[in-house]
Amino acid sequence: MPDPSSGHVTRLANARTVVAWDEGAGAHVYLSDADVVFADGRLLFVGRGYDGPADETVDARGLMVMPGLVNIHSHPSSEPMNKGLNDEIGSPGLYNSSLYEYMPIFRADEAAQPDCARVAFSEMLLSGVTTVADLSVPYDGWWEVAEESGLRVCFAPMFRSARWYTRNGHVVEYEWDEAAGERAMAQALDLVDRAQGHESGLFSGMVIPAQIDTCSEGLIRDSFAEAAKRDLPWQIHAAQSVVEFHEITRRHGVTPIGWLDQLGVLSDRSIIGHAIFLDDHASTRWSTDSDLDRLADTGTRVAHCPTVFARRGITLRHLGRYIARGIGVSLGTDTYPHDMLSEMRLAAYLARTQAVTPRALTTTDLFNAVTVEAARALGHQDIGRLAAGCRADLVLVDLDHPLMLPAHDPLRALIYGADARVVQGVIVGGRRVVERGQVLTIDHASAAQRLRAAQERVAAAVPSRDWAGRTVDQIAPPTFASR
Repeated sequence: MPDPSSGHVTRLANARTVVAWDEGAGAHVYLSDADVVFADGRLLFVGRGYDGPADETVDARGLMVMPGLVNIHSHPSSEPMNKGLNDEIGSPGLYNSSLYEYMPIFRADEAAQPDCARVAFSEMLLSGVTTVADLSVPYDGWWEVAEESGLRVCFAPMFRSARWYTRNGHVVEYEWDEAAGERAMAQALDLVDRAQGHESGLFSGMVIPAQIDTCSEGLIRDSFAEAAKRDLPWQIHAAQSVVEFHEITRRHGVTPIGWLDQLGVLSDRSIIGHAIFLDDHASTRWSTDSDLDRLADTGTRVAHCPTVFARRGITLRHLGRYIARGIGVSLGTDTYPHDMLSEMRLAAYLARTQAVTPRALTTTDLFNAVTVEAARALGHQDIGRLAAGCRADLVLVDLDHPLMLPAHDPLRALIYGADARVVQGVIVGGRRVVERGQVLTIDHASAAQRLRAAQERVAAAVPSRDWAGRTVDQIAPPTFASR
């Protein structure tokens, strides 16, 4: 695939199916036997019968060409470390959350973070993600690994006023340093400003005070003002645990969503990471019944990441009602595996089981959530859709792969019946970054091998980090005893 800046015109000819954008209808549509043409990183033509010049023509018969998927919420620099450790544990004394007792002791050390990101980015690319909001605490090598990946990266450096910890497994405490939070925000804003001006056009920025319970009122208000000044999206983790819900109601006498509303930070630039525990959730039933309306009426969006919570028996009640109320919902790969296709499938199944009806969530809603809705959340109209003038961010799906057959409806076959093995290619900004199941930009295998060694190092240090001095095997017993 040629350099996307070269002016080289590439035609994907006679694709069996193209998921194209119909501007008049404001919707994705299927086009059969269609062409997709791009140059200089942008789409020139999406439709049938292209008769213009082409420097290269690729036979796309047997392929579905669809827009690259947009991942609105992810932690690439830490989550891959948790594979095999965090699968079946949640603190019994903290409503089965793993946030406070376990995740801090499994955290990737500084040396492992670049390879964590390489593994996560590779998994995303293989599942068709072309844009990711990377919610990381800044680390050495972040910028370089993002450039290496070829992904379109929205840098979202997290900052906070306090850290949480537990000394007994059932009480969460907070260590506050508001001055450090302000310094971290200033550093984060500098990085965001750099990303916005990056010459590649692949980088952008987001302002993200990390969690509602670890950020002071001033940090939340000030960060929102900085996002507004820069016309950037603003995201915060909120309503993500029962512990947090009780902490905010204890501090302020209102729910987490109610508190953010009082602070004036719910808006059409705002994204709430998770927004599970609203005032009408069975686990946190409050005296009001207004949180869903607050989100809808302010235009606030929600980042939904089902897998990380489903592992602990937690989910939204339910995704379909958020969308029906007019709330813009997007999906994220908050945990391993960073596979957007499996995240989409689980989101659909949980929505339907929670609502006790298969009509709770349509595939149209689901696909919109990872394309146009997520693009809007990031402030973009030129990704997540295939139309002339948009970015050439494409996913090529092999419709003749056995996992895709039979395929009466290709997107349903992809989401409910197949997996990342059917993704033949991924193109970001006109550049091929995945081909025949292999990431071309990252040495995925080598990064995974280094990460295995890093996990052994982190596991050995767990007793010194754990409040009770337990080993990894005491915290997360092996599936079978070793003999």
